[in-house]
Amino acid sequence: MISREKTPTAQETFMQMAQAAGLRGRLLVTIGILILVRLGIFLPVPGLDRERFAAAISGNNAVFGLLDIFSGRGLSTLGIFALGILPFINASIIIQLLTAAIPSLENLQKNEGEAGRRKISQITRYVTVGWAALQSVAFSAFFLQQFAVNPGLAFVAETAIALTAGSMFVMWASELITERGIGNGASLLIFVNIVASLPKALGDTIDLVQVGGREIVGRVIVLVLVFLATIVGIVFVQEGIRRIPIISARRQVGRRVLAEQRSYLPLRLNSGGVMPIIFATAILSLPLLIANFTGSTEVANIVNTYLSPGGSGAWVYALVYLTSIVFFSYFYSSLIVNPVDVAQNLKKMGSSVPGIRPGKATSEYLERVINRLTFLGAIFLGFVAIIPTAVESALGVPTFRGLGATSLLILVGVAIDTAKQVQTYVISQRYEGMVKQ
Repeated sequence: MISREKTPTAQETFMQMAQAAGLRGRLLVTIGILILVRLGIFLPVPGLDRERFAAAISGNNAVFGLLDIFSGRGLSTLGIFALGILPFINASIIIQLLTAAIPSLENLQKNEGEAGRRKISQITRYVTVGWAALQSVAFSAFFLQQFAVNPGLAFVAETAIALTAGSMFVMWASELITERGIGNGASLLIFVNIVASLPKALGDTIDLVQVGGREIVGRVIVLVLVFLATIVGIVFVQEGIRRIPIISARRQVGRRVLAEQRSYLPLRLNSGGVMPIIFATAILSLPLLIANFTGSTEVANIVNTYLSPGGSGAWVYALVYLTSIVFFSYFYSSLIVNPVDVAQNLKKMGSSVPGIRPGKATSEYLERVINRLTFLGAIFLGFVAIIPTAVESALGVPTFRGLGATSLLILVGVAIDTAKQVQTYVISQRYEGMVKQ
């Protein structure tokens, strides 16, 4: 007999994935959609001189590297899915910022339940269409047109429509994975895009080792050890939990008197998960886009110097990146956990925190604890994101540029969230089996 309280083992999880029709179907849907999206990367945008484009971006890796990895090499191959999921992520950031500022949107999210969340999702889709169209027109008019076979208004219109349609398809695919797959659609698409970039980075590293000799081997080993330590730190941050003790008052049900029960309220060290990293990276990608759209050499030099991890002013990039992570960690934490609502729910259930009065005192106490946890988690997360990139630049191993700590954070975070999602389905299958018995 399998205990209901026991976390599913790897053997049980793989058995359920192979045998349970529901979970197997979700996995097949997810894998099929991911393969379809990856194939779209290699469907070329027509009307471009690709040899000139490849020569132009070959020395511009500092600008294109991060965006190219997040789009699964879609920018460097110029497929119709070149923008990928980035417009949807940018639109989500805009809507979440507006939700905190506009009372009507806040009311939809907090008080309207599932109907309100569906309305916000629909608004996010409309904003995604507009943002993708804006990016596509700017990208086509100010950057791609110089590589066009027949430049002009017709080329800009056709390319913008193709890129916008591709971005909308990717958004629909991510929502389909969330609804009918194993969940985390947008995060899984970014995960697959990053994984698709690993073979090229590994191949470039092997070539560098063969050319550089023993000295490069030592540097690569040090970098790999730093990456492994980073992964351990990421898991520590993602899984860190502060348990707040909760006491339930005695209750009388009929003639029976139920003794007080003790439980705990779990508060995560990093309640936002991987989303603060994705949001911070999306914000930092805007100067890179502006530099490419304007075509100005001066703007591109400033961005390469101060707002790219490999520039001479990388400390500015690190400071802006750390500040963005801290801001979005607090912002996302405020959306996920509301101390006032938690305190009111505890009071309604007749539960309380030992030594803390119910109501306002409880909400203030929870707010202090959440702020401290968020600050510690955000600072640790920021340093974990910055240190490997700094070590990579110091060692002079550029082959993993763009695949540094940001990518590691997303890979590990999405892997942990997806594994928990699969375990949730396994536990549900376990309970269904017990009910049938």
